[in-house]
Amino acid sequence: MAQQERAVRTRNALIESAAELFSKYGFDVVSLSTISARAGVSNGALHFHFASKAALSAAVWEAAAQRLRQITHAGAARGQAAGSGGALQVLVDTTHALLRGLRHDVILRAGFDLSESPVPVAPGADLRRRWQAWVESLLAQAAKEGALARDVPPQDAAHAVVAATVGFGALGSRNAQWLSQSMLTRFWALLLPRLAAETMLKELIASGRRQEGVAGAAGAAGAPVGTGADGTPPPRRLMARQSA
Repeated sequence: MAQQERAVRTRNALIESAAELFSKYGFDVVSLSTISARAGVSNGALHFHFASKAALSAAVWEAAAQRLRQITHAGAARGQAAGSGGALQVLVDTTHALLRGLRHDVILRAGFDLSESPVPVAPGADLRRRWQAWVESLLAQAAKEGALARDVPPQDAAHAVVAATVGFGALGSRNAQWLSQSMLTRFWALLLPRLAAETMLKELIASGRRQEGVAGAAGAAGAPVGTGADGTPPPRRLMARQSA
């Protein structure tokens, strides 16, 4: 049992070491010897667990994919439990969770970075596509709920959200401010009045709901989008939508 535990720890250390180095320097330039040295294990131990750099990168990707699943599943579960704001609020909350993950979790960050690798990690191994598919499904659900403005196609909305969140992730590798809650909150405060049906705005919180918070409780996570900081409606001109 102790030997198995050591093997698991060694494997996890190699995955984390590879993730850190891939994220910092890129897949192409990082050698297996550098990864093993960073993890504090021998080259022999590395090859016991992973036959090649491609196999190791696939393990990094799978660990990152599991983290992304945890983020999206947690968002969906909170939405079912909370109710208020519907699919749109779940989307806002989950984008905040994703950017927190990209800020603090090097494995998740490396998984997204591997989407740009010239060497395919595995068939279908693209976290950006998986994230896009999840966003598209959630916005399709929001459209069914009547939560989107009438002239907003769900697919167009998904493209905007995915481009922004993936872009924040890419920029955040150089400047962590792009992954901050305030940056994403400003993005949602700008987008939601255009994206959401006007009847939904007072239920939506651009800064996201805390996981333990009550849906729609502005005091827990900021004022609803359709109100000012003191809870009063903003000037009508700020709520105006562009004509089609």
